[in-house]
Amino acid sequence: MPKKKSNWLFYGVAIPLTILFTGVASSSWWVWASAAPSNFGAKIRLTISDGMPTQAIAQELESAGVIRSSLALRLWLQWQSLRAAGEPVALRSGTYDFAANQSLSQVVAQIQTAKSAEVRFTIPEGWSIAQMADLFEKQGFFAAKDFVMATQRTSPKRRDWIPEDVPSLEGFLFPDTYQILPSEATPDRIIEMMLNRFEQVALPVYQENQSGKPKVKVSLKDWVTLASIVEKEAVIESERRIISGVFWNRLKRNMRLEADPTVEYGLNIKQTPENPLTLEQVRTASPYNTYLNEGLPPGAIASVGLASLKATLDPATTDYLFFVAKFDGSHVFSRNLEDHEKALQAIDKKINQKTPKQ
Repeated sequence: MPKKKSNWLFYGVAIPLTILFTGVASSSWWVWASAAPSNFGAKIRLTISDGMPTQAIAQELESAGVIRSSLALRLWLQWQSLRAAGEPVALRSGTYDFAANQSLSQVVAQIQTAKSAEVRFTIPEGWSIAQMADLFEKQGFFAAKDFVMATQRTSPKRRDWIPEDVPSLEGFLFPDTYQILPSEATPDRIIEMMLNRFEQVALPVYQENQSGKPKVKVSLKDWVTLASIVEKEAVIESERRIISGVFWNRLKRNMRLEADPTVEYGLNIKQTPENPLTLEQVRTASPYNTYLNEGLPPGAIASVGLASLKATLDPATTDYLFFVAKFDGSHVFSRNLEDHEKALQAIDKKINQKTPKQ
């Protein structure tokens, strides 16, 4: 009996003490692991790539000296997930400037709120180089004229696939959202980024299509040029291939394209339903005026999205030769000039009814 009592006494004291010491040690470890690695605010720049696993991010932060423990970061994220009813907690990609005296919670908060050292800019589909240049100037990157001048430097060629006879890089700067460090935001650097994206996203579509049995055989320059006109004309997705088909039908019949966006581009103007192109503007000579000049203009008139690029290689099979835009962005398609003129009159009438009298 005395021996049994001594055993119970031993376990009765040892187990609680072990639990206590473990708790104290765990608390001490957490206090250490979640604290800032340094008392000094030295800057540490680190890039978190898209799709990078959490474990890899944690290890990268620890190796760079941003945090003390990758395990502590993973435990912190698990705790946040539990508080969010089991929802996974994301860490956003980007380039960050951390301070060595930031705590674990401050580091995580910075990544989760995307306080990245990089700035983002978005180039919408259908934008011209001039519009891009204005955006970059407003962002404070550089003067608009510097970007425009840089896009005209096509020789020596930036890429061996860029056609030799293009007047500028219009059409080859792929519309997308980009990230860049402000210190690296130069015209040439941004152009390289956008050309890289075109090479990654658009160029393989052209190469694969033309190497097989293409519906239309076309040079890279003409593909991008015509696709840019389709981009400017198409508003509704379902009409994109039809508009492409109309232009191909006209080209095959040696008819002038007569596309308003080419006139606007050549004159650097923008028409509206209330203020359409005037007869004088349509008759103004310009290399881009497809009312006066046969075939395609000298180059593209805008940046081109993937949908318009694909539609230009896969035009709808129709016998339409004309179309006119309605005030809602859709179009009326016609097979002959008589029907086209009727459509024009009907749309003009509706626009006049909508325009308030002065």
